[in-house]
Amino acid sequence: MMKENISGALTKKQVRTSIAIIAVVFFVIGFISWINSILIPYFKLACELTTFESYFVTFAFYISYLIISVPASFLLKKTGFKKGMAIGFGIMAVGAFIFIPAAATRMYGLFLTGLFALGVGLSVLQTAANPYVTILGPIERAAQRISILGVCNKGAGILAPLIFAAVILRTTDSELFRQIPLMATAQRELVLDELIRRVMLPYCVVGIVLLLLGLLILKSPLPEINTEQEDPELLKANAAKKSILDFPWLILGAVAIFLHVGTQVISIDTIIGYATSMHIPLLEAKVFPSYTLFATICGYVLGVVLIPKFISQKNAFRICTILGLTFSLLIVFIKGKALFLGHDADVSIWFVVLLGFANSLIWAGIWSLAINGLGRFTKLGASIMIMGLCGNGLVPLVYGHFADSYGIKEAYWLLVPCYLYLIFYAFYGHRIKRWSLK
Repeated sequence: MMKENISGALTKKQVRTSIAIIAVVFFVIGFISWINSILIPYFKLACELTTFESYFVTFAFYISYLIISVPASFLLKKTGFKKGMAIGFGIMAVGAFIFIPAAATRMYGLFLTGLFALGVGLSVLQTAANPYVTILGPIERAAQRISILGVCNKGAGILAPLIFAAVILRTTDSELFRQIPLMATAQRELVLDELIRRVMLPYCVVGIVLLLLGLLILKSPLPEINTEQEDPELLKANAAKKSILDFPWLILGAVAIFLHVGTQVISIDTIIGYATSMHIPLLEAKVFPSYTLFATICGYVLGVVLIPKFISQKNAFRICTILGLTFSLLIVFIKGKALFLGHDADVSIWFVVLLGFANSLIWAGIWSLAINGLGRFTKLGASIMIMGLCGNGLVPLVYGHFADSYGIKEAYWLLVPCYLYLIFYAFYGHRIKRWSLK
């Protein structure tokens, strides 16, 4: 089959080198993506936004996946995986540099433009990197490889908000944040202008680093993988396939990705707001996304150790979806104060943290099932999957609306139907081979 030809065409050294290079890519993806968890409350304060408006940070960032993913697949067909990744880094650098004039003018719309450009670059990177690592070796070990890279991704996610907060926040800011609503208009405008301009230097540095990474990818020994050539067995199986829509398990998998990434972002990007609703100061609440990401890393480590020797990646996927539903119900039903890790918070927030563990092996489970057997449709199929990442922007926006309308805790009910669909895909949806009820 195609995956066997691919793994057989590369030496073990090439595979290890490729995984190491892609690990760097996943680290950057994680750093840029999960910094949004601190940008949301920061922009909400500095740009005087409602909860709903603040979640346009994730919307602008991730809606690019819906718009750009299919064009990205055609770009990759023309350039290959390696050059495509380099182009993605270049686009991301442009997005980072847009933050400089945005901060100088405190224009939220311009910030959203920069976030959209960052998302465009990441869309190209994701469209290349995810199928690349999935087909780089045996499909039954894809979850193991993705778990290793996931540690890099979420490890960067732990560092990103902490580093960003350390750079832009000061120990005296808690008192400043309390005084801002009481200030006269002219004074408040001056303080908010100074506050937002703190992002200029960090994003200038980020832009330079992204440009350098793009150049390093071009010079790297990353091998190109040909997904256009199918072996006879796969060619025969796909002979009647004329369109990407002829693969139901892929389309259903893209919906699963949409809902999964939405739940993942909710568990990370909303937790600071949930913590501050419990009267926890922002300087203390900033660590909660790191707890969620650490829980995710724990899941990845278990995946590396247990898959496929002790448990199949499919069963690990199924267990995680059930855990996600369980933790979601506990968030909305359990209440009561608890002192844990130095935080005096409602106990339900720790079930938000545990969603990180539940989400850890869902991504790998969906990808390995959804793109298996696509053959020459692999790049386009990957772009369809990456389109699903717009769920990162749309689902939190719905959460923000529910939070404003019904309450921050009650808005977590949104997670329940998401996990119910993921359970459906894990147990049945991935086995649907034709659009028929027969």
